[in-house]
Amino acid sequence: MLRDRENTQGKRDEQPMPRQLKAALIEAGHRVFGGYSALLRLPHTARFAVGSVIASMPFPMVGMTITISVQHYYGSYSLAGALTAIQAVALALISPMLGKMVDKFGQRQVSIPTVLVWIVAATVLITAITAHAPTWVLYLVTPFMAAIPPWGAMSRSRWTHLLRGDHRATNQALSLSGVFDEAMWVIGNPLASILAVISGVLAFSFTGICVLVGAFMFLSCRETEPPSQTDMARAQGITRKEYRERQARQVARLRAQEGGNGRSGAFWSAGMIAVCATWFGLGAFQSAASISIIAFATEQGMKQMTGFVFACFSFSSLVGALLYGAKNWTIPLWKRFYFCLLVVNLGIGTFMFARNLWTIMVIYLIIGVCQAPTWINGNQLMLHLVPPIRFTEGMAWLSAMNSIGSSAGSAVAGQFIDRYGSQGGFGVVTTLALASLAIAFVGFRQIRSSTEEPILTELPA
Repeated sequence: MLRDRENTQGKRDEQPMPRQLKAALIEAGHRVFGGYSALLRLPHTARFAVGSVIASMPFPMVGMTITISVQHYYGSYSLAGALTAIQAVALALISPMLGKMVDKFGQRQVSIPTVLVWIVAATVLITAITAHAPTWVLYLVTPFMAAIPPWGAMSRSRWTHLLRGDHRATNQALSLSGVFDEAMWVIGNPLASILAVISGVLAFSFTGICVLVGAFMFLSCRETEPPSQTDMARAQGITRKEYRERQARQVARLRAQEGGNGRSGAFWSAGMIAVCATWFGLGAFQSAASISIIAFATEQGMKQMTGFVFACFSFSSLVGALLYGAKNWTIPLWKRFYFCLLVVNLGIGTFMFARNLWTIMVIYLIIGVCQAPTWINGNQLMLHLVPPIRFTEGMAWLSAMNSIGSSAGSAVAGQFIDRYGSQGGFGVVTTLALASLAIAFVGFRQIRSSTEEPILTELPA
């Protein structure tokens, strides 16, 4: 009897523990996800945020689809690398133009005709590949695959417009955009590898459907679209040029009031050039790593697993974005930027020592937590470095420089892979990763002086 009472009392003493654990988990979840859910509860934000991700599916899918399809039908990594390089160069050339046009004329006015061009180009390209058309046809059509509206930049522009003046919420919104981007890569990479192995037509068809659905979701949310320079100039009864000059003067005065830490009203500052050069290096070694991993997996008879390897990187990056955006950082932005850059560059630089695909997957899982924060830091750098009315253009230049670097990296790696196999490609990856770090630290003084304060720039109305 006494023993039963003791057992009953013991069970009563143990009961609160699960409740406390549950409460602690709820509290932790609220700290991590509470800010994100509050953002998505704002009117129309969930729709345009998700729509931008769906419409951006060409980014994770087109490059891998071209690589796998061309290698299957033409048996050449050099041709596959050259085509992806051409697409990346074209994307680099057209992205800043599209970003500038979006800022000038509006998101809908630029996005709709751009989407139509991409749909036609995708249809022609996959038809030519499956029909084993002459290579000059592929070279001719591939540049038009760069007709992709800057969905990510436009989404971030909407967030900064809606949350203007709220520094913490803006930081979380940029992190949330990074989370969505990584979710896109987590889904897109393995899906592209699976669909492209089955059929290039299937892969491109799925991507085209995503573009149309995502574009409709994003562009139909007109309530959240920031006014263009044309709209704001017309409202004030002045020309667009006069409006831009006026805004540049306001930005310069604002920075002077904040201590003059390196930004003027000009678009091309020393800090902006340094960041763009860094993004060039980042794109170079990461694209070289991607094509080298595909070759490595093919040599091991695991070609169908390449998408899952990249998905591990994206999944880890997604987790990093979630945790990064949950914290209200007081560490200066430049310190966070260089720390994340070091982890990613040095981690990928070790691929040449891997002996199997699983080792690469583990390395990706470890270093991926710093991948999305690196891009989030880049987004925040744009808030410090360029005038607010040209934010979309600034983001487009980041993507452009990354694409130029990607084209260079994939082209060089493709040549070495054809000659020396995957180990030759990984040698290029390590060299480019170290060179990228050197480029980043050349611009150390400019980046630090532009971002010393851990507070986002106040965006003028």
